[in-house]
Amino acid sequence: MSEPRVLFARQALLADGWQRDVRLEWDAGGTLLAVTPGARHQDEPVAGIVLPGMVNLHSHAFQRALGGLTETAGEGPDSFWTWRQLMYRFARNITPEHIEAIAAQLFSECLRHGYTSVCEFHYVQRDQDGAMYARPAHTAERVVAAARITGIGVTMLPVLYSYAGFGDKPLAPEQQRFRTDAADVLRIVEALEPLRGSQVEVGVAPHSLRAASLDQIREVLAALPAARPLHIHIAEQQGEVEQCLAATGQRPVRYLMDKVALDARWCLVHATHLDQGEAAALAASGAVAGLCPTTEANLGDGLFPLAPFLAAGGRIGIGSDSHVSQSPVEELRWLEYGQRLLHQKRNVAASPTQRRVGDFLWHSALQGGALASGRPVGVLAAGKRADLLVLDSEHPNLAGIGADDVLGTVVFCGNDNLVRDVMVGGRWVVRHREHIAQMAIAQRYKQTIAELRKLRP
Repeated sequence: MSEPRVLFARQALLADGWQRDVRLEWDAGGTLLAVTPGARHQDEPVAGIVLPGMVNLHSHAFQRALGGLTETAGEGPDSFWTWRQLMYRFARNITPEHIEAIAAQLFSECLRHGYTSVCEFHYVQRDQDGAMYARPAHTAERVVAAARITGIGVTMLPVLYSYAGFGDKPLAPEQQRFRTDAADVLRIVEALEPLRGSQVEVGVAPHSLRAASLDQIREVLAALPAARPLHIHIAEQQGEVEQCLAATGQRPVRYLMDKVALDARWCLVHATHLDQGEAAALAASGAVAGLCPTTEANLGDGLFPLAPFLAAGGRIGIGSDSHVSQSPVEELRWLEYGQRLLHQKRNVAASPTQRRVGDFLWHSALQGGALASGRPVGVLAAGKRADLLVLDSEHPNLAGIGADDVLGTVVFCGNDNLVRDVMVGGRWVVRHREHIAQMAIAQRYKQTIAELRKLRP
């Protein structure tokens, strides 16, 4: 017998805030048909506290296997640039089979912590010798396979990666696995087209202004179907800003905005080092700032100018990037805490209309993440995907609190994972904190890690 396609929530977070006694109904394809507050319970399954699932707007799935292996000080100063060399060496031996196993482990962890969608910024496109696979989307297909195994929704973003630096600097040998030009990326997009559907979208990601020229970016934009998502790393490091100034006379965000018409299709990942004018202009463009606080902290990137960006009406979303954390709560918590440390103030991420910081952060990340994913997610409403989280109403942290304090508690109170059950596209993929395929996924991941560590340089 198939599971009923209806759920009764005692409390649910909708677009206009918390509502009581909400009936959610969805179709066989996993799209919500109706979301009805103030309903009367009949025979439906009951959940206590229900939230929309979070969108992870920036992921390099293979880097999950690198976690913990780069935390030893070198002989000189360590930075993003020294970490990058370690990442290159690790990527040298990874196979498509490894990529699928690592991605499946990562996605199962993301789901258990409350991410129901992920945007995969995918740049391992070639084999260990730097040759393109017979199927141009071979490694990307493996990531989609991992998404299907785990049940997470995915936006695939094949990466345009041609150069090692500004001025069309040739790629180093260790970067050859990532090499693509505009034609390569468009072939990958075309090859992924049959996989598009309710759970899979396909966009494009110029890696950065360091790695892709403006002519290439424009060529891809001209050929890409309208409304597809576009992501780019930008202004992550002070060194990148200095290099862009030396090469172009402009800071990277200003340079991109002057040369390419940004809009809500764009996600500028990190955008850490903005001046005041760039922050205001980026906010006005409608593009999303893709913030990854745990990775940005791990790599020593710096702190995004959140307060002026929000004051200008800017849109934000969160991602786990290199996956030193797989928890949206940790990303949101440290997004706010970084600002408190920077400004020596409390409750920075708020607005005149939403003074509860947890609610402001969760709603903002949902809205920005949905835009960046190009998929109908991020809100419990008819026509959107049935992606939702059921919190553990019996956990001591949630005992006796009102709905207005739920998200403040989830984000800022303790380290227990309060997500009990997770549904994606109308299908339960996490029950009682355990992914439905967790044991098999973990076993395959362990085998993969054992193989990679034997090959570790």
